[in-house]
Amino acid sequence: MTISTDNVHGLVLALSSSIFIGSSFIVKKKGLNKARDTGIRAVIVGEIANFAAYAYAPAILVTPLGALSIIFSAVLAHFILKEKLHIFGVLGCVLCVVGSTSIVLHAPQEKDIESVKEVWYLATEPGFIVYTCIVLILVLILIFRLVPRYGESHMIIYVGICSLMGSLTVMSVKALGIALKLTFSGMNQFIYFQTWFFTVVVIVCCLLQINYLNKALDTFNTAVISPVYYVMFTSLTIIASMIMFKDWDSQNASQIVTELCGFVTIFSGTFLLHKTKDMGNDESQRPTILEDSTQTPNSNSE
Repeated sequence: MTISTDNVHGLVLALSSSIFIGSSFIVKKKGLNKARDTGIRAVIVGEIANFAAYAYAPAILVTPLGALSIIFSAVLAHFILKEKLHIFGVLGCVLCVVGSTSIVLHAPQEKDIESVKEVWYLATEPGFIVYTCIVLILVLILIFRLVPRYGESHMIIYVGICSLMGSLTVMSVKALGIALKLTFSGMNQFIYFQTWFFTVVVIVCCLLQINYLNKALDTFNTAVISPVYYVMFTSLTIIASMIMFKDWDSQNASQIVTELCGFVTIFSGTFLLHKTKDMGNDESQRPTILEDSTQTPNSNSE
Protein backbone atom coordinates (compact mmCIF):
# COMPACT_ATOMS: atom_id res chain seq x y z
CA MET A 1 0.00 0.00 0.00
CA THR A 2 1.48 3.34 -1.08
CA ILE A 3 1.96 6.24 1.31
CA SER A 4 1.59 9.81 0.02
CA THR A 5 4.54 12.20 0.11
CA ASP A 6 2.79 14.50 2.58
CA ASN A 7 2.10 11.55 4.88
CA VAL A 8 5.79 10.64 4.73
CA HIS A 9 6.74 14.22 5.66
CA GLY A 10 4.23 14.18 8.51
CA LEU A 11 5.49 10.79 9.68
CA VAL A 12 9.13 11.95 9.74
CA LEU A 13 8.19 15.11 11.66
CA ALA A 14 6.04 13.16 14.15
CA LEU A 15 8.86 10.67 14.76
CA SER A 16 11.32 13.54 15.21
CA SER A 17 8.96 15.11 17.72
CA SER A 18 8.76 11.86 19.70
CA ILE A 19 12.56 11.50 19.72
CA PHE A 20 13.13 15.05 20.98
CA ILE A 21 10.36 14.93 23.59
CA GLY A 22 11.29 11.43 24.77
CA SER A 23 14.98 12.33 25.10
CA SER A 24 14.10 15.54 26.96
CA PHE A 25 12.67 13.48 29.85
CA ILE A 26 16.01 11.73 30.24
CA VAL A 27 18.02 14.94 29.99
CA LYS A 28 15.87 16.70 32.58
CA LYS A 29 16.11 13.74 34.94
CA LYS A 30 19.87 14.24 35.16
CA GLY A 31 19.13 17.12 37.54
CA LEU A 32 21.80 19.45 36.21
CA ASN A 33 21.10 23.06 35.32
CA LYS A 34 22.70 22.69 31.94
CA ALA A 35 20.77 19.46 31.37
CA ARG A 36 17.50 21.15 32.30
CA ASP A 37 18.18 23.89 29.74
CA THR A 38 18.95 21.27 27.11
CA GLY A 39 15.80 19.37 28.04
CA ILE A 40 13.63 22.47 27.62
CA ARG A 41 15.15 23.13 24.20
CA ALA A 42 14.50 19.52 23.20
CA VAL A 43 10.83 19.84 24.20
CA ILE A 44 10.48 23.06 22.21
CA VAL A 45 12.06 21.49 19.11
CA GLY A 46 9.84 18.42 19.56
CA GLU A 47 6.65 20.48 19.81
CA ILE A 48 7.62 22.52 16.74
CA ALA A 49 8.17 19.30 14.79
CA ASN A 50 4.82 17.98 16.02
CA PHE A 51 3.16 21.26 15.01
CA ALA A 52 4.65 21.00 11.52
CA ALA A 53 3.57 17.36 11.19
CA TYR A 54 -0.10 18.38 11.34
CA ALA A 55 0.42 20.61 8.32
CA TYR A 56 1.30 17.61 6.17
CA ALA A 57 -0.48 14.55 7.54
CA PRO A 58 -3.97 13.78 8.90
CA ALA A 59 -4.49 13.87 12.66
CA ILE A 60 -5.29 10.15 12.69
CA LEU A 61 -1.67 9.52 11.64
CA VAL A 62 0.14 12.16 13.73
CA THR A 63 -1.71 12.05 17.06
CA PRO A 64 -1.34 8.33 17.94
CA LEU A 65 2.41 8.52 17.19
CA GLY A 66 2.78 10.70 20.28
CA ALA A 67 2.98 7.43 22.23
CA LEU A 68 6.39 6.77 20.65
CA SER A 69 7.94 9.45 22.89
CA ILE A 70 7.25 7.08 25.80
CA ILE A 71 9.20 4.33 24.01
CA PHE A 72 12.21 6.56 23.36
CA SER A 73 12.11 7.73 26.96
CA ALA A 74 11.96 4.15 28.30
CA VAL A 75 14.74 2.87 26.03
CA LEU A 76 17.06 5.81 26.75
CA ALA A 77 16.41 5.45 30.49
CA HIS A 78 17.44 1.81 30.24
CA PHE A 79 20.80 2.61 28.64
CA ILE A 80 21.63 6.07 30.04
CA LEU A 81 20.04 6.13 33.50
CA LYS A 82 20.49 2.38 34.05
CA GLU A 83 16.79 2.04 34.85
CA LYS A 84 16.08 -1.58 34.01
CA LEU A 85 13.41 -2.08 31.36
CA HIS A 86 11.25 -4.98 32.55
CA ILE A 87 10.06 -7.67 30.15
CA PHE A 88 6.55 -6.18 30.28
CA GLY A 89 8.03 -2.80 29.40
CA VAL A 90 9.67 -4.37 26.37
CA LEU A 91 6.32 -5.90 25.42
CA GLY A 92 4.69 -2.47 25.80
CA CYS A 93 7.27 -0.96 23.45
CA VAL A 94 6.66 -3.72 20.89
CA LEU A 95 2.88 -3.18 21.06
CA CYS A 96 3.31 0.57 20.48
CA VAL A 97 5.55 -0.07 17.46
CA VAL A 98 3.15 -2.65 15.98
CA GLY A 99 0.14 -0.37 16.48
CA SER A 100 1.96 2.64 15.02
CA THR A 101 3.03 0.60 11.99
CA SER A 102 -0.57 -0.47 11.35
CA ILE A 103 -1.77 3.13 11.47
CA VAL A 104 1.07 4.41 9.26
CA LEU A 105 0.45 1.79 6.57
CA HIS A 106 -3.29 2.41 6.47
CA ALA A 107 -3.48 6.17 7.17
CA PRO A 108 -5.79 8.06 4.80
CA GLN A 109 -4.38 10.43 2.22
CA GLU A 110 -5.35 14.00 2.96
CA LYS A 111 -7.02 16.22 0.40
CA ASP A 112 -4.94 18.95 -1.19
CA ILE A 113 -5.80 22.30 0.39
CA GLU A 114 -4.86 25.47 -1.50
CA SER A 115 -6.12 28.12 0.91
CA VAL A 116 -6.91 28.57 4.58
CA LYS A 117 -10.39 29.53 3.39
CA GLU A 118 -10.94 25.87 2.50
CA VAL A 119 -10.12 24.91 6.08
CA TRP A 120 -12.49 27.60 7.32
CA TYR A 121 -15.22 26.15 5.11
CA LEU A 122 -14.65 22.71 6.63
CA ALA A 123 -14.65 24.18 10.16
CA THR A 124 -17.95 26.00 9.60
CA GLU A 125 -19.88 23.04 8.24
CA PRO A 126 -22.85 22.02 10.43
CA GLY A 127 -21.25 18.79 11.66
CA PHE A 128 -18.13 20.40 13.09
CA ILE A 129 -20.05 23.39 14.48
CA VAL A 130 -22.28 20.96 16.40
CA TYR A 131 -19.19 19.12 17.67
CA THR A 132 -17.56 22.40 18.75
CA CYS A 133 -20.70 23.53 20.58
CA ILE A 134 -20.97 20.20 22.42
CA VAL A 135 -17.29 20.41 23.43
CA LEU A 136 -17.60 23.98 24.70
CA ILE A 137 -20.78 23.21 26.65
CA LEU A 138 -19.17 20.17 28.28
CA VAL A 139 -16.01 22.15 29.13
CA LEU A 140 -18.04 24.95 30.72
CA ILE A 141 -20.04 22.44 32.78
CA LEU A 142 -16.84 20.71 33.90
CA ILE A 143 -15.09 23.98 34.82
CA PHE A 144 -17.88 25.82 36.58
CA ARG A 145 -19.99 22.97 38.02
CA LEU A 146 -17.81 19.92 38.55
CA VAL A 147 -14.29 21.25 39.18
CA PRO A 148 -15.23 23.13 42.41
CA ARG A 149 -17.04 20.05 43.78
CA TYR A 150 -15.15 17.03 42.49
CA GLY A 151 -11.96 18.30 40.86
CA GLU A 152 -9.70 17.24 43.73
CA SER A 153 -11.17 13.74 43.95
CA HIS A 154 -12.04 12.71 40.38
CA MET A 155 -9.18 12.67 37.90
CA ILE A 156 -11.48 12.33 34.89
CA ILE A 157 -12.72 15.94 35.32
CA TYR A 158 -9.34 17.60 34.76
CA VAL A 159 -8.40 15.07 32.09
CA GLY A 160 -11.75 15.56 30.37
CA ILE A 161 -11.23 19.32 30.11
CA CYS A 162 -7.74 18.83 28.68
CA SER A 163 -8.88 16.19 26.19
CA LEU A 164 -11.94 18.08 24.97
CA MET A 165 -10.00 21.31 24.49
CA GLY A 166 -7.10 19.34 23.04
CA SER A 167 -9.24 18.09 20.17
CA LEU A 168 -10.08 21.70 19.22
CA THR A 169 -6.43 22.69 19.73
CA VAL A 170 -5.24 20.07 17.22
CA MET A 171 -7.80 21.12 14.60
CA SER A 172 -6.73 24.77 14.99
CA VAL A 173 -3.03 23.81 14.98
CA LYS A 174 -3.61 21.87 11.78
CA ALA A 175 -5.36 24.86 10.18
CA LEU A 176 -2.56 27.21 11.26
CA GLY A 177 0.08 24.73 10.10
CA ILE A 178 -1.53 24.52 6.66
CA ALA A 179 -1.64 28.34 6.51
CA LEU A 180 2.07 28.54 7.35
CA LYS A 181 2.96 25.83 4.82
CA LEU A 182 1.09 27.67 2.07
CA THR A 183 2.61 30.99 3.13
CA PHE A 184 6.15 29.60 2.96
CA SER A 185 5.39 28.24 -0.51
CA GLY A 186 4.57 31.77 -1.73
CA MET A 187 0.82 32.04 -1.09
CA ASN A 188 0.45 34.43 1.86
CA GLN A 189 -2.42 33.26 4.08
CA PHE A 190 -2.03 35.93 6.75
CA ILE A 191 -4.00 38.37 4.66
CA TYR A 192 -7.13 36.43 5.63
CA PHE A 193 -8.84 36.92 8.98
CA GLN A 194 -9.41 33.16 9.19
CA THR A 195 -5.68 32.57 9.77
CA TRP A 196 -5.62 35.01 12.68
CA PHE A 197 -8.81 33.48 14.10
CA PHE A 198 -7.20 30.02 14.14
CA THR A 199 -4.10 31.56 15.78
CA VAL A 200 -6.16 33.03 18.61
CA VAL A 201 -7.99 29.72 19.11
CA VAL A 202 -4.67 27.86 19.32
CA ILE A 203 -3.35 30.24 22.01
CA VAL A 204 -6.54 30.20 24.11
CA CYS A 205 -7.01 26.42 23.90
CA CYS A 206 -3.35 25.72 24.68
CA LEU A 207 -3.36 27.96 27.77
CA LEU A 208 -6.56 26.36 29.09
CA GLN A 209 -5.29 22.87 28.33
CA ILE A 210 -1.92 23.44 30.02
CA ASN A 211 -3.57 24.97 33.09
CA TYR A 212 -5.82 21.99 33.81
CA LEU A 213 -3.20 19.41 32.82
CA ASN A 214 -0.86 20.93 35.42
CA LYS A 215 -3.64 20.76 38.01
CA ALA A 216 -4.21 17.11 37.16
CA LEU A 217 -0.51 16.28 37.44
CA ASP A 218 -0.25 18.14 40.76
CA THR A 219 -3.23 16.32 42.24
CA PHE A 220 -3.08 12.76 40.89
CA ASN A 221 -0.57 10.04 40.04
CA THR A 222 1.18 10.75 36.73
CA ALA A 223 1.39 7.04 35.91
CA VAL A 224 -2.42 6.88 35.93
CA ILE A 225 -3.08 10.22 34.24
CA SER A 226 -0.78 9.66 31.24
CA PRO A 227 -2.50 6.63 29.67
CA VAL A 228 -6.01 7.90 30.44
CA TYR A 229 -5.23 11.33 29.00
CA TYR A 230 -3.57 9.76 25.96
CA VAL A 231 -6.63 7.63 25.16
CA MET A 232 -9.19 10.40 25.72
CA PHE A 233 -7.17 13.03 23.88
CA THR A 234 -6.38 10.77 20.92
CA SER A 235 -9.94 9.45 20.65
CA LEU A 236 -11.52 12.92 20.69
CA THR A 237 -8.92 14.27 18.25
CA ILE A 238 -9.60 11.46 15.79
CA ILE A 239 -13.36 12.04 16.11
CA ALA A 240 -12.91 15.79 15.53
CA SER A 241 -10.68 15.11 12.52
CA MET A 242 -13.20 12.66 11.07
CA ILE A 243 -15.97 15.24 11.37
CA MET A 244 -13.98 18.22 10.10
CA PHE A 245 -11.64 16.75 7.47
CA LYS A 246 -13.65 13.59 6.73
CA ASP A 247 -10.45 11.53 6.90
CA TRP A 248 -12.20 8.18 6.46
CA ASP A 249 -14.42 9.06 3.49
CA SER A 250 -11.87 7.65 1.02
CA GLN A 251 -11.25 4.43 2.97
CA ASN A 252 -12.95 1.06 3.04
CA ALA A 253 -14.14 -0.79 6.12
CA SER A 254 -11.05 -3.02 6.42
CA GLN A 255 -8.69 -0.02 6.44
CA ILE A 256 -10.75 1.73 9.10
CA VAL A 257 -10.90 -1.39 11.29
CA THR A 258 -7.12 -1.88 10.91
CA GLU A 259 -6.48 1.71 12.03
CA LEU A 260 -8.78 1.25 15.03
CA CYS A 261 -6.97 -1.98 15.94
CA GLY A 262 -3.67 -0.11 15.65
CA PHE A 263 -4.92 2.55 18.02
CA VAL A 264 -6.10 -0.04 20.55
CA THR A 265 -2.72 -1.79 20.29
CA ILE A 266 -0.87 1.47 20.97
CA PHE A 267 -3.11 2.15 23.95
CA SER A 268 -2.42 -1.33 25.33
CA GLY A 269 1.32 -0.81 24.96
CA THR A 270 1.17 2.64 26.55
CA PHE A 271 -0.84 1.35 29.50
CA LEU A 272 1.55 -1.57 29.97
CA LEU A 273 4.58 0.73 29.90
CA HIS A 274 3.13 3.03 32.54
CA LYS A 275 1.81 0.21 34.70
CA THR A 276 5.13 -1.61 34.87
CA LYS A 277 7.63 1.24 34.48
CA ASP A 278 9.01 0.87 38.03
CA MET A 279 8.86 -2.92 38.17
CA GLY A 280 12.45 -3.44 37.01
CA ASN A 281 13.81 -0.89 39.48
CA ASP A 282 11.88 -2.46 42.36
CA GLU A 283 13.39 -5.85 41.57
CA SER A 284 16.90 -4.43 41.47
CA GLN A 285 16.39 -2.92 44.92
CA ARG A 286 15.06 -6.08 46.57
CA PRO A 287 18.44 -7.66 47.43
CA THR A 288 19.49 -4.47 49.21
CA ILE A 289 16.29 -4.37 51.22
CA LEU A 290 16.62 -8.04 52.18
CA GLU A 291 20.25 -7.57 53.08
CA ASP A 292 19.41 -4.63 55.32
CA SER A 293 16.69 -6.63 57.04
CA THR A 294 19.03 -9.53 57.72
CA GLN A 295 21.68 -7.23 59.11
CA THR A 296 19.35 -5.50 61.54
CA PRO A 297 19.09 -8.34 64.09
CA ASN A 298 22.88 -8.68 64.16
CA SER A 299 23.35 -5.02 64.88
CA ASN A 300 20.73 -5.16 67.64
CA SER A 301 22.36 -8.22 69.24
CA GLU A 302 25.66 -6.43 69.40
